[in-house]
Amino acid sequence: MPYPTDYKYTKEHEWIKVDGKNATIGITHHAQEALGDIVFVDLPKIGSEIHSGKAFGSVESVKAVSDLFAPVSGTVTALNGDLATAPEKINKDAHSAWMIKIALEDPAELNSLLSPDDYEKFVAEEG
Repeated sequence: MPYPTDYKYTKEHEWIKVDGKNATIGITHHAQEALGDIVFVDLPKIGSEIHSGKAFGSVESVKAVSDLFAPVSGTVTALNGDLATAPEKINKDAHSAWMIKIALEDPAELNSLLSPDDYEKFVAEEG
């Protein structure tokens, strides 16, 4: 599965797409594949602060519940409301089914994230 080249990735299997001082966050194709059928997504409220490396919500599948970890710090500016009634959209296309949008607190935090190539290598080694 080719990973979008304009995204950055975490070792916890989240992706982030940056647009200036704003960013969109979701989970990777690999993560949704490992989880199986996603049945519920718990996301923070708009205005919530999220912190790099800390849990900001969770994804529930028929197999398990997994925490979502913030790739960077920021303030939540939008939620993907479609996921409340159709969480399976993540299984259909994880790289377009975003979860939250944030205003970045410290763009320098992006430097610690993985490139698409590095993420693919990480997933290959993990498997």
